[in-house]
Amino acid sequence: MVSVALVSILCPDRVGLVAAVADCLFEAGVNLRDTSFAVLGKGAEFTSVCELPHGVTTTALQDELAQLPELDKAEIEVTPYGFDPVPGPTGKITHRIEVSGGDQLGLIARLAEIFTQNGANIVRLDAQKLPEAEGGRYVTRFSVWLPPERAQLCLAAVANTAGSLGLDNRAEAVTAG
Repeated sequence: MVSVALVSILCPDRVGLVAAVADCLFEAGVNLRDTSFAVLGKGAEFTSVCELPHGVTTTALQDELAQLPELDKAEIEVTPYGFDPVPGPTGKITHRIEVSGGDQLGLIARLAEIFTQNGANIVRLDAQKLPEAEGGRYVTRFSVWLPPERAQLCLAAVANTAGSLGLDNRAEAVTAG
C-alpha cells in the first residue's frame, strides 16, 4: 500500500541541490507528484507531494534526506499528506499571466482579489524582484484556472489594473495537451 507524504525542505541554495534530493527520493522508491522548487534570495525551497512505497516511513525518509551533504543546515520535514493528491478541476491551469514593472506594494493582493471576484483559482504563483543590474523590475507570474464564462472579464480586469499602475501585462491561454 502506498502512503502519501509532503516533503518540505528549506535550505541555503547551492548547485546540485535538486539533483541530490531527487536522487535520494528515487533511491528510496519514492514517486514524486506535484513538486515545486524555488530559489528565495540566497535560500531555496523544495516541496513535493510524494508517494512512499510500502515500508518507507516519513521518519525514515526524513532521516535519509538529512544525511545529504547538500542539505547541510536545512530545515527538512516529511509529514503525512492529509489531502487527496489528485487535483480537482480548478487545479488545472487554463491561463498564465505575467505582470511586471516597478515594485508595487499590495500588487499580489490586488491581483488575487481580481481572481477571487471572478471565481478563478490560483494554481501557481511566482514573484521575484530582479537585481538592479537586471533592471530592478518586479515580475509576478500567475498560473490560474479561470472559469470559461469569466475568463475574458478577469483578464481585462488584470490588464486594467496593471495599466493603471504603469505595469506591463501579458496573458496566454494554456491549451490542453
